Amino acid sequence: MKTVLITGCSSGFGLEIARYFLDRDWHVVATMRTPREDVLPRSDRLRVIALDVTDPASIRRALAGAGPIDVLVNNAGIGMLNALEGTPMDVARDVFETNTLGTIAVTQAFVPQMRERKDGVIVNVTSTVTLRPLPLLSVYTASKAAVNAFSDSLALELEQFNVRVRVVLPGRAPDTRFGENAQPRMAAGFPEPYAVLAKNVFASWQGDHLITRSVQVAEAVWLAANDAGSPSHIPAGDDAVALAATN
Repeated sequence: MKTVLITGCSSGFGLEIARYFLDRDWHVVATMRTPREDVLPRSDRLRVIALDVTDPASIRRALAGAGPIDVLVNNAGIGMLNALEGTPMDVARDVFETNTLGTIAVTQAFVPQMRERKDGVIVNVTSTVTLRPLPLLSVYTASKAAVNAFSDSLALELEQFNVRVRVVLPGRAPDTRFGENAQPRMAAGFPEPYAVLAKNVFASWQGDHLITRSVQVAEAVWLAANDAGSPSHIPAGDDAVALAATN
């Protein structure tokens, strides 16, 4: 029976991915910055462990506690929505520290066991904002686009060791806590010159009839983990699939 480790499982995509793999009889290591046993069904195939992807010591403890894994899903991330002028550099650094460097650090920790075993899959969850430029998302998009590029290059490095690397690209998912998650980094609001733009962006979202559901992301991650012939970049969600088809 295979084991998957998923980062960022307290809510949203990570929580749904953990449920999806549990329902299909995998061993699941669900990681969270603050572990909660109540968000997932009790199972002897489930372990919930602490992991802060920005903390090297936390990563080392998670590596030791998880043991051998077959699939690593880098899902942990933080949201950010603002004009560049409204984004303090400490906030920009926080976004990259979690979304980009956190993914790199966790991957670096788990690669050796996969390389030595000559088997494994790494799935990095990014976003379809990397497929089409959108306003007010410049810093967030950059953090996710960096993971796309990292993944593509890493895939070439690890191919010789039979370790696959895949990217899953969700679209806009209203059922997740992206907005709530982003609020602390938007406390100052939008700079006045961008107020009208922000209003128009929010209005355009109200008219969107194509969205991403968390289960669609879980399905895409499942495909990436189990199908050696899966594409290197997999859109997840109705809007994501539609957008990818035009690129």
